[in-house]
Amino acid sequence: MNTKVNPRRWWALALLSAAQFLVILDTSIIGIALPDIQAALGFSSSSLQWVFSAYVIAFGGLLLLGGRLSDLIGARRVFVGGFLVLTASSLLAGLAWSEGALIAGRAFQGLGAALIAPSAMAIVLGLFTTPSELGKAMSIWGASAPAGGTAGVFLGGVITEWVSWRWTFLINVPVALLALAFVPVLLPESVKRRGRLDLAGAVTITAAISLAVYATVTAAENGWGSVETIGLFAVAAAFLGAFLVVEYRRREPLVPLGIFRAHNLSAANLVMALLGAAWIPMWFFLNLYLQQVLGYDAFEGGLALLPMTGAIMFLMIGVTGRAVARFGFKPPMIAGLALLAIGIALFARIPSDGTFLVDVLPASLVAAAGMSLAYIPVLIAGLSSAKPEEAGLASGLINTTYQVGSAVGLAAMTAVATGITGAANDAASLTDGYQGAFLGAAVVALVAAAVAAVAIARPQAASADLPDASPIREAA
Repeated sequence: MNTKVNPRRWWALALLSAAQFLVILDTSIIGIALPDIQAALGFSSSSLQWVFSAYVIAFGGLLLLGGRLSDLIGARRVFVGGFLVLTASSLLAGLAWSEGALIAGRAFQGLGAALIAPSAMAIVLGLFTTPSELGKAMSIWGASAPAGGTAGVFLGGVITEWVSWRWTFLINVPVALLALAFVPVLLPESVKRRGRLDLAGAVTITAAISLAVYATVTAAENGWGSVETIGLFAVAAAFLGAFLVVEYRRREPLVPLGIFRAHNLSAANLVMALLGAAWIPMWFFLNLYLQQVLGYDAFEGGLALLPMTGAIMFLMIGVTGRAVARFGFKPPMIAGLALLAIGIALFARIPSDGTFLVDVLPASLVAAAGMSLAYIPVLIAGLSSAKPEEAGLASGLINTTYQVGSAVGLAAMTAVATGITGAANDAASLTDGYQGAFLGAAVVALVAAAVAAVAIARPQAASADLPDASPIREAA
């Protein structure tokens, strides 16, 4: 990638942040629309989950491939390819005439997202090479992810209620075409690197991750101890073993195993997985509490989440970058994860007759502050260990661990909530189940803080065996 200062880099960052916003928005925008989709296309209660799961499985399973392709053929080329796939698949999903057509469209949307997310991050790393600018750029780019997740709930409610569920998918088409129009003007040309794509590695790791996520999202229905679930995890483990053998023997592997010798990369990926496993269940069950217990409709539920979104964006852009510049990435990370644990624990005390101002708003703002302080430092800690030619791969790794952690955490906390609630459907029983899920997610966030405190090394210590330091390390 071009190392010269790009005079349009901030406009380019706006485009890349919009891309990240759109990718995460697609995971949440369909939530409110699911009942209408079920009625229109005849989904059963058990098959309806695949409108969500098909996207998550493809996204999480193919992120490593998207990251490696960004390194080999150029991040801009992969970014453009991802948007072309996203445009076509969103059109298919929006015009879907059957269950199969919609699920296929969602799976290909996940493929497009898996190409866009790591290539966008790789481009950000190439555009901003000075420590002060990079910290600010990463804060802006990072804020777009939680903003997209929360905005998806709000927009999904508005679109479903006032337009049509089909536009929760079709909205991507004009946005993607607009983004593609600005690519030649704003983004630098891709630089191809020598190397071959490790197809055997790509197939085995994609199968391993996809099967593991599939087993996780179906465990609530099949049972964690069922033959189906255990068998799927066993096959996923077999594919993972095959992947490790392939990577060990390849001269040009998809994931050079030596990359995991970089201490902070491995530790940051673990922390990122735990962060996803705490944050996504909190967000999911907060939505359910607002609508199923407090009786909010889709529009009101979206409005209730806006203060949290606004706080995340404000703090990430205005506070996190400065905190990292002053203290390094480790102290804000630990403080943020601890605050997140406190915020989620406050949700574990919600009553069935709660109110927004007393029971929802304070806890959501504390959790938002925690997420704001933790997310960017975890990204920086992981990416600081990567060589410039491995930026796409490192981005794919850390995005993958977040997605996998989110899926595992959500499945686990769903099992906790269901186990407590049982067959009851009254507000008090539902609240008891949600309280259990919130408490479990708070424990996960606390474990993440402990792992960060023990396993994440400060930049000075981490850089001793990393002579080819990336610009992010300088920012840290």
